[in-house]
Amino acid sequence: MNPKILIIGACGQIGTELTQKLRKLYGTDNVIASDIRKLNTDVVNSGPFEVVNALDFNQIEHLVEVHQITDIYLMAALLSATAEKNPAFAWDLNMNSLFHVLNLAKAKKIKKIFWPSSIAVFGPTTPKENTPQYTIMEPSTVYGISKQAGERWCEYYHNIYGVDVRSIRYPGLISWSTPPGGGTTDYAVDIFYKAIADKKYECFLSSETKMPMMYMDDAIEATINIMKAPAEDIKIHSSYNLAAMSFTPTEIAAEIKKHIPEFTITYEPDFRQKIADSWPASIDDSSAREDWGWNHTFDLESMTKDMLEHLG
Repeated sequence: MNPKILIIGACGQIGTELTQKLRKLYGTDNVIASDIRKLNTDVVNSGPFEVVNALDFNQIEHLVEVHQITDIYLMAALLSATAEKNPAFAWDLNMNSLFHVLNLAKAKKIKKIFWPSSIAVFGPTTPKENTPQYTIMEPSTVYGISKQAGERWCEYYHNIYGVDVRSIRYPGLISWSTPPGGGTTDYAVDIFYKAIADKKYECFLSSETKMPMMYMDDAIEATINIMKAPAEDIKIHSSYNLAAMSFTPTEIAAEIKKHIPEFTITYEPDFRQKIADSWPASIDDSSAREDWGWNHTFDLESMTKDMLEHLG
């Protein structure tokens, strides 16, 4: 039996590619995409789409009943840099949308939830290199605070109500199919667009700011694999560390220069530098690899080649 899936926030950076992949896997009619507004995009035009406000419990419940939904992927969120500009709304959206789907699962109206966490749950006091699965977490951003609280609620709903909720802490995600969406790691997406269009890029982080990153193909693969894994293999019900590569703006610029020799980069750090400085430089994701067989495919070299081919 194929699951009947609802994706909330399907028009975002991750949701766009996740929707297409799930439709290929489970059939177009079994994957209902939804977002706050109906845009003229592939996600909207290639299968069932519903307009839904992630903060409206009744709307979500109605969609679950009408489409007989079994699994919800909650991808709606205000990301790190955007959330700093509107903290109250970020908290409201990031937390209450999660409560809505957790309560639907608690009421046995759905079977399974995917909810993304982030490396933003870590803070300035977290060990920066090879950040462990279990460690000090003192996030210093609204986004990070909401994700850390969300992890605790996911674990609570699992332990107390038996809710099957699965989560991974995404690193910075890099994709050619959707433009940057307001995250601190988004320089690593924007740099490719500017390299092709202008042959130069002004980076909003300093040259040696090292952060964990992942190509979107790997992130989608991980998301689908954790949801396909047998329940007994999922041993962490807060959120799993996930990693693929770590690099600095200097290193990604050098890789781009191999393909576009005239490319140049300059540095003008802004308010996002402080956010980046509070995050890990590399992540230990051995629990995900051991528990449900996570493995990444792309490194900096293969990702750069693929990005430039698609965008070029």
